[in-house]
Parts: sequence; structure tokens; C-alpha cells
Amino acid sequence: MSSLRKTFLISDTHFGHSNIIRYCDRPFADADEMDQALIQNWNGVVSPSDKVYHLGDVMLSAKKLSILDQLNGTKILIRGNHDNFKLSQYTPYFKDVRATHELAGYLLSHIPVHDSQKYRFKGNIHGHTHEKNIDDPWYYNISVEQINYTPITLEQAIDRYSRLNTKNT
Repeated sequence: MSSLRKTFLISDTHFGHSNIIRYCDRPFADADEMDQALIQNWNGVVSPSDKVYHLGDVMLSAKKLSILDQLNGTKILIRGNHDNFKLSQYTPYFKDVRATHELAGYLLSHIPVHDSQKYRFKGNIHGHTHEKNIDDPWYYNISVEQINYTPITLEQAIDRYSRLNTKNT
């Protein structure tokens, strides 16, 4: 891997959540298999020096927080609707915990923001909707179901925006 620090994005890992496999038709036999695949995919692309923005819904059980020790990179959490633990439970694993974040002109959020914000940002990179996409190229869903259960680089996300918006002009 390159010694240059990269920035990665991912959302909706739902570590340890066996029902998400059924709800979202994930290709895993059980939560342990899913967790191991997510860890392997993550560490296969993210180096220890990289930064990862996790756009929410990391896990539902605080018992699974130690999984985060196995994941490479400096992690920033954009809280999702299932990220309900105390801040003190997240801080050993995440450098920062936020509601939203602006990065390279894009708004990172868990839940897609209202389109009235289009004038302020180039686009909205979000999670939450899992296998469903919003029919508007301003939104980019990076739930794990959309990105092959593997973090993507910020550059990959921006390239996707460029390609979609070129087609729509």
C-alpha cells in the first residue's frame, strides 16, 4: 500500500446485527460471518495511517464495540440513528464523533439531508437507506450494500458524482 494517507468512507456496517442480514438480504450466513467479512474487506483497503469516516449505524450492541480495535485507520463517526451509546463509549475507538461533516465540498451525513441544502454543498454522501437509492445524483448512498461491503475512497465517491452529473447535463 502507498505511504500516502487516504480518506475512506463507509456506512451501515451493523456489526453483530444478525437481523440486518435478513432485512437487507446481505449475503452472509450469520452475524459472525458478516463481521469477519467486513473486517477483512476494511483492512484489505485501509492502512493504519488512513482516515475513515463511518457514516453511522456501526453496531447495535455495545458488546461489539471492541471489533473497532480490529479495524485499520483513524476513525471518525458521523452518528446514525442506531448509534445510541454514550459518547464515552465511542471515544476509545473514534478520534471524533459528529452529527455531520463537510469534506471537499460534500456533506457527509447518516440520513440523507433535505434537498434544500443543495445550494450549500456539491452533494450529500450518506448511508441509512441501505439497498435503496434516491433518484437524484446529488445524493450518494454509501451503505455497505452499495459499496460491496468495503470502504471506498473519497476520490471514488467524487468520481461517481462527476460521472453521474455529466450524464445529467
